[in-house]
Amino acid sequence: MAFTPLHDRVLVRRVESDEKTAGGLIIPDSAKEKPAEGEVIAVGDGARDESGKRIAMDVKVGDKILFGKWSGTEITLDGEELLIMKESDIMGILS
Repeated sequence: MAFTPLHDRVLVRRVESDEKTAGGLIIPDSAKEKPAEGEVIAVGDGARDESGKRIAMDVKVGDKILFGKWSGTEITLDGEELLIMKESDIMGILS
C-alpha cells in the first residue's frame, strides 16, 4: 500500500471484536458495535507550530490505540477498510 497521511493524521486498522460474550453467547454481526480499538498503520510527519517547527507525533506505526466511537473517516485501500483520523482523536495507547 502506498499511502502516507499528511500533517498530524494517522491511518488506523480496526481490531476485530470478540464474537462471543463472557457467558458464551454468540453475537451476530448485526448486533456488534464497531470497535474503538485499532492498530496504527501509518503516521504523518506531524503538525507545525506557529514558528514553523514540526511537532513530533506521540504515536508510531504498530501502536495499539483507543479512539472515540465517531472518530475518523472511513476509507477503503486495497480492498481493506481503514480509518484516517487526527492524532488528537486518539484517546490513548494500549501497552
